Amino acid sequence: MAAGRPAPRKMRWLRLGLETYVSLPLFMLVLLGVVWAASFHFIGNERVAAQAAARESVGELLDTYEAHVARNLNGIDQTLKLVKYASERKGPTAALPELAQEGLLPPALVFAVSIADASGHIVASNPAASEQNVAGERYFEYHRQRDNGQVYVSETQRDVTRDDWHIHFTRRLNGPDGLFAGVVIVEVAPAYFTSGYERSRQGDLGLLAILGTDGVVRAARIGENTSWGQRLDLAASQEASAQPRTTTLDNVPRYTAMRTLRTYGLVVVVGLAEAEQMAAFEAGRLTHMWEAGTASVVLLILIALVWLWSWQGAKARRRVRRAQETYAAASEANLDAFLVLRAVYGKDKRIADFRIVSTNTRAELMTARSKEEMRNTTLLQWLPRARDNGIFATLCRITAEGGVQQEEWHNDMPEIQAEWMHWQVVGVEGGVVAILRDITESKRDAARIFHMAQHDALTGLPNRNLIGDRIEQSILHAEREGQEVMVAFVDLDSFKLVNDTLGHTAGDELLKTVASRMVECVRKSDTVGRFGGDEFVLVLPQADADDADRAMLLEKVLAAVVRPVVLDGQEVQVSCSIGAAVYPRDGGSRDTLMMNADAAMYRAKEMGKNNCQFYAQEMNAALEEKLALMEGLRRAVDDNQLRLLYQPKVDLASGQVFGVEALLRWQHPERGTVRPDLFIPLAEESGMIVAIGEWVLREACLQARRWQDAGLPPISMSVNVSPRQFDDPHLVRRVAAALAEAALDAQWLELEVTESLIMRDVQQAIDKMRELETMSIALSIDDFGTGYSSLAALKSFPISRLKIDKSFVRDLAHSTDDQAIARAIISLSHQLQMRVIAEGVETEQQRDFLVENGCDEMQGYLFSKPVPPDDIAAMLARPSEVAGAGA
Repeated sequence: MAAGRPAPRKMRWLRLGLETYVSLPLFMLVLLGVVWAASFHFIGNERVAAQAAARESVGELLDTYEAHVARNLNGIDQTLKLVKYASERKGPTAALPELAQEGLLPPALVFAVSIADASGHIVASNPAASEQNVAGERYFEYHRQRDNGQVYVSETQRDVTRDDWHIHFTRRLNGPDGLFAGVVIVEVAPAYFTSGYERSRQGDLGLLAILGTDGVVRAARIGENTSWGQRLDLAASQEASAQPRTTTLDNVPRYTAMRTLRTYGLVVVVGLAEAEQMAAFEAGRLTHMWEAGTASVVLLILIALVWLWSWQGAKARRRVRRAQETYAAASEANLDAFLVLRAVYGKDKRIADFRIVSTNTRAELMTARSKEEMRNTTLLQWLPRARDNGIFATLCRITAEGGVQQEEWHNDMPEIQAEWMHWQVVGVEGGVVAILRDITESKRDAARIFHMAQHDALTGLPNRNLIGDRIEQSILHAEREGQEVMVAFVDLDSFKLVNDTLGHTAGDELLKTVASRMVECVRKSDTVGRFGGDEFVLVLPQADADDADRAMLLEKVLAAVVRPVVLDGQEVQVSCSIGAAVYPRDGGSRDTLMMNADAAMYRAKEMGKNNCQFYAQEMNAALEEKLALMEGLRRAVDDNQLRLLYQPKVDLASGQVFGVEALLRWQHPERGTVRPDLFIPLAEESGMIVAIGEWVLREACLQARRWQDAGLPPISMSVNVSPRQFDDPHLVRRVAAALAEAALDAQWLELEVTESLIMRDVQQAIDKMRELETMSIALSIDDFGTGYSSLAALKSFPISRLKIDKSFVRDLAHSTDDQAIARAIISLSHQLQMRVIAEGVETEQQRDFLVENGCDEMQGYLFSKPVPPDDIAAMLARPSEVAGAGA
């Protein structure tokens, strides 16, 4: 069988080749090839003939031009010899008049004849010229050093007395003693040697040129243009070549030829432009191409008409073959299983079964039966369950009615090796064609994709979308069954600290551990989902529970979360804050429940974290108040409701005001003055603190400059930098822009950063602070003692001042602990070469303690509360009163 397969294939190709619609285009291609091959051959012959004619013309032109130049050079040389002879006999001054009288000198309009003595002075000339000296000329030096009897031809040049360009031909003069006595000079314009240019013969781009053997052009003419002084590569030009060459004269391709006149050390060059010489050929070539193209078009039209007639006849035959071949080609190359089924009718004229007429290779793999086995059986013998599961009935209907049906179904028949099937049934005469496809993998992929879209990639818990769906489903079920649903928001406390300290990988491990612990605390019917970041949501449908039961469950979650976790060999402990809302008591929709649970979670945060809170009505009021403040803050930035007050900083030793701290205030049009502790956290949370902080920085720098412009003594301006500002990669650029806008020297600006801020990423903080230090900006640590600085890190910071937090200053009069802390900070600052300032100083006792223990500076209500800029100006204008108040 295998050996016999190529024969039908050969027959098909032979049959195809005998079709007129196939052989006719092939014949057309051959005929077109002959037409165009003949045309190109004829054009090629004409091209060769035109090129040969051009080279022949160049040769003839070279002969003519060489003879012309040689005659001119011989005439010039005869003049040189005659003048040399007369000068050596009669003397230089008498020679030219005698020759001119005898008519032996060339025309003065074309030639200039001169005689120079041994010192280079022109002693005679025709026509007469002013006195000049040629001792510095190359030709003069040439003849003075050698007596070789040769003519010297100079480069084209000007004389002192003649503005026109000339070529100088010279011969040596000898005195009676045979020594050098001067030179005889004949000057001629370069155009003299190219006057024989014939446009009718050489065209507009022909070339005539003479040049020295040194490659320098003495005279060259192209069309009407004459030039000289260029340098040509003689070695390249003398190479034998049948192809045109370009020269540096104008880069026009030419057929060129040259010949050396060795007697005079000159080279004559002629050239004919390729474009002009081949113009007639190009015109003829286009004519031939048009003729061949016209013949081709006529031939194509005639053959197309014959081909169309033959194609119509072949279409009918091809339809028959296509119907026969389509099934075999499509079924064998397709990844689907094809089965051709013929209906088998019973005695009642109804379809009793389907005989399997043909299958493809894919059907063999799907059924684990060979094609031969399939053709020897019927549908119901192969699939007995087909009569009961609707497959047989569908095939009967399609056979009777025709058309196409397709559907997907889960396969439970062991005879077909696929879990999920897609089948398409097409009605044909006397039966159907069934196309089966195994879609098991695509179904599994779709299920995986659906799961990924509904679940968190890190923890595998339901994500925000699925959480919302679960809440809605639980609400609908609770509404039908008269039950309740608790929705709890869980937010991890101090998770960011773990993430920043141990890295994101450790943070991910912590989230997975916490997630698994929360899942263990609830029932399988409950939902634990990850809402995003370190926030989780619990959805707990409850048929019979009260707040005590719910609180016990949430306490169980709290206890599970707070258990230590080992990350990278280090034991870590985090807690969580939980807020809960219950349907239908706290809301009847998904969004309401989630909003109220979120509000309760924030209340748990405010209550000290690591606790759970159930939603209460007043929480919404607090949330609404917070949203109103946040919205008002956005308008405050645009409506200029923000202003700055300035609190003086006093040197404890002198009592002088050396600086101020800029403090932000919000003057609300309806609420009045809003406390900074209310709106600053909102600005930090919403991100508006970056824009507000930039405004504060610019306004503070401008105010410092205004005081200086008013003639007041310069003082330091301290500006607080928020965490978001410090994390801004453009902080240094913004500070530089603020200083430039205010024209304020950087030494009068001090930036205050909190201790906890710079300890989040020590290396990044050091790098940024070093940049600011290079700008001469002072840096200080605010609220020192409230964070967790290490001495190793502290000594690395470019800090000039530490500020003792007011929480340690408040009880200095009677708290020994605060006194010890203050002494330690003062001592530490001085050891690290830093100044120390105490904030919040309100009593004489506090000031006296600070002075006694070496504190350098202070600020607080004892001296002055934060005041408008005009009050600061008044203080600075009365330095004596300031000193007295400080004392």
